[in-house]
Amino acid sequence: MALAFPFSAIVGQQEMKLAMLVTTIDPSIGGVLVFGDRGTGKSTAVRALAAILPKMKAVVGCPYACDPQASRSGCDRCPTLKKDPSHIKTHQVPVPVVDLPLGVTEDRVVGALDLERALTDGVKVFEPGLLARANRGFLYIDEVNLLEDHIVDLLIDVAASGENVVEREGLSVQHPARFVLVGSGNPEEGELRPQLLDRFGLSVDVRTPKELADRIEVVKRRDAFERDPEVFIESWKKEDNKIRRKIVQGREHLEQVKVPDEILEMASALCMKLGTDGLRGELTLMRAARALAALTSAKAVGWEQLRQVAPMALRHRLRRNPLDDTASGVRVQRAIDELLPA
Repeated sequence: MALAFPFSAIVGQQEMKLAMLVTTIDPSIGGVLVFGDRGTGKSTAVRALAAILPKMKAVVGCPYACDPQASRSGCDRCPTLKKDPSHIKTHQVPVPVVDLPLGVTEDRVVGALDLERALTDGVKVFEPGLLARANRGFLYIDEVNLLEDHIVDLLIDVAASGENVVEREGLSVQHPARFVLVGSGNPEEGELRPQLLDRFGLSVDVRTPKELADRIEVVKRRDAFERDPEVFIESWKKEDNKIRRKIVQGREHLEQVKVPDEILEMASALCMKLGTDGLRGELTLMRAARALAALTSAKAVGWEQLRQVAPMALRHRLRRNPLDDTASGVRVQRAIDELLPA
């Protein structure tokens, strides 16, 4: 297994790193879409995040790594559904971060009949796919805007329901598939379908660093990592551990964070001013601000948290205005400056 570049060693790209950390605190935010130039650390950040995530508790032998403390989210092969959960064996496993490559087949994504078992033993056994492996973790799609339409349709259905249903070749299988969707891509290579775009809770734009010092530092760190990965990782281990502890503390603190009515009112006012469709914008904005407050050990959501998460929660939800070619991020920031207290 290739060693991952340390998350804390990534130069700049603060909004991208913040969006990813926020979704680790509250996965219900709905994932992160990272669009920007090639070579700006999009894939590096995702793999670096996987390396610092705290391990999770899972049921031993469960192919979907079900949560032993969940009363209703277990699979039909998992003892979490039994009346006496005290006999369940558990273990600590890494949070899965699964790559979904372009050109992947539908069977590889959703799972299919295990042909080898069928031919040798004459039994029908379900072979889990990528969605099963990603349960309770992250599903990463590089060049997400180039994904084939039939795979996009599958992802939309599963992301909405949290379950994967497979009915083919005499099999009928239903299993949990709750994951944080992380997509990256270059907008010059094509746009994302609106139905899939709506499934991402947060959207961030990344650009090539403009400051000379930042560019030099990126080159230095990357070169040091490639020369001796183990030494470089060790030198950043302390900083990565700090981030890991913040994630653990943030998850524990999340339920205690209060969201004042004035924050909810402002979130709705922002969405109304920007003309976003539906109420998903408000929900995402509230959840992201609350998760950021938990990450920073704040007792309640304040204006600063709302100001920080609003651009990434709303920029991809704006309708196109043919009379206004202003970038969506600029329009969101303009609304923030007009409505939020200084």
